[in-house]
Amino acid sequence: MVSSDPAPSWSPEQYLRFEGPRSRPLRDLLAAVPDLPGGPAPRVADLGCGTGNSTAALAARWPGARLTGYDNSPDMLARARRREGTEEYGDRLDFVHADLDDWCPPDGERFDLIASNAAFQWVPEHRARFARWLTALTDGGVLAFQVPGNFRAPSHTTLSTLCVAPRWRARLGDLAVRPNTVAEPVDYAADLERLGCDVDVWETTYQHLLPGPDAVLEWVKGTALRPALSRLEGDEEARDAFLAEYRSALADAYPATERGTRFPFRRVFVVAVKR
Repeated sequence: MVSSDPAPSWSPEQYLRFEGPRSRPLRDLLAAVPDLPGGPAPRVADLGCGTGNSTAALAARWPGARLTGYDNSPDMLARARRREGTEEYGDRLDFVHADLDDWCPPDGERFDLIASNAAFQWVPEHRARFARWLTALTDGGVLAFQVPGNFRAPSHTTLSTLCVAPRWRARLGDLAVRPNTVAEPVDYAADLERLGCDVDVWETTYQHLLPGPDAVLEWVKGTALRPALSRLEGDEEARDAFLAEYRSALADAYPATERGTRFPFRRVFVVAVKR
């Protein structure tokens, strides 16, 4: 995003409206992670943990793990920290404020697994961070992540078109030039193989069936639409007008049926084992 704005505000409640389909890619990712060098008690980092749902999924997958979730949103971290010290998680789970652009493990700590669920697309130079992140892994440790690969989908292209429309260009035009920061699977494989990893890379297009009115709009309100909503915060008239135009465009691109709204969503998955 070409702007001097602060990071967009995030709504935990909005993000969690579609928790089921949002969490499925993480389950598919974790199913492909091999045995970790830490055995039954691995050390795990969750980069871009959001509300902590992904960290909870990691805790369920490795019940003996010691986990730390990292995120730069105070609102998301406040929700995530409700899990700290609970009867379910005890002291094996904590959450730390961090920006993934410059994240590195504290005091040289090393992890058996560094995982990330739908966060690296917000880090434009994440591919340049792979070498540094791999140094934070134990030998045989795993870097596992999934990212959305739908930047050319109507949900995004119609948003970009609207941002540069005459009515919105002065306030939102720069948001339309947000680059596609997600690489193709072959490029991720090449990056990590050059760094000495064994790499498993694949892509999946989910055919989500979303319930309720304006389902795709409600989905993107929790993700891709956040920068525009943050920019229009405090001007309710403009915000409502912008949403009305975007709602109409999405209704044409994703027609609703009696069963719901079909929302194709491509994602890219990477599991890299450090050798």
